[in-house]
This record gives sequence, structure tokens and C-alpha cells, in this order.
Amino acid sequence: MELVQIKNSPSQKFGKQGLRELKTHTNDAVSRSKMAMEGTINERIRAFKIAANEVGYVESSESEDGTVLWLHKNSLPASRETHQRMCIDSLTNSVTVFWMTFTGKLTSKTFRGVPALQEWFKLGPELITER
Repeated sequence: MELVQIKNSPSQKFGKQGLRELKTHTNDAVSRSKMAMEGTINERIRAFKIAANEVGYVESSESEDGTVLWLHKNSLPASRETHQRMCIDSLTNSVTVFWMTFTGKLTSKTFRGVPALQEWFKLGPELITER
């Protein structure tokens, strides 16, 4: 069995100082990328919350680690849904709206984008038929 020497290893190519600089540059780039992604997620979460506040949802609670925010909406007795709750999840970057119909059926709908959530809010009351 013949041993093959690898030429142009990173330390040979860049030298020890150059290799340290390359590692530092790479780590900085990864850190900047993570910060940008977290900033984008925080902006989307904030946009979901603003959209919910515009139609009457208010903050109920937040998970200890800050990844989930619960909101609720006080419904009028004649509204299409009662016991309305909303979960904004930063891990999945989505919103799930939960509500109970006047017949007692628990229903939910999940949204991945703020425009879809806002469009759903604009639909107004749905007709519910008994079967």
C-alpha cells in the first residue's frame, strides 16, 4: 500500500497566519449570516403580530424561551367564531389561528406569510351549515 502525500493543504497554501485569518473570516461570515437570518425572522414575526393587532388580537403570553407568542381576540356573541387564539411560532416561522365555531367545533388554519393571513382576515364571516 502506497502512502500519498497531499500537496497544497490549507496550512501549506496559506501559511499558519493566513489559515488563522481564513478561519476568522469564515467564522465572521457565518455569524453575519446567522444574524441576518435572525433579523429576518424577527421582522416576519413582528409583521405577523402587527397584522393580528390590526384586527383586534392582543398578546396573551409568551413561551419562556421566546419562540412562541400567544394572542387572543375577544369575540362578540354574534361573531362567526368564539374563543379565538393565535400562535406565532418563530421556529416554524408561521402563525396558526385557532377558533371554536358556535356549534362547538375546534378549527385551525396555519399561515406562512403575512399577506395570506391578512387576506384571510378580509374574507369575513364564513357560512356554517349544520350536517
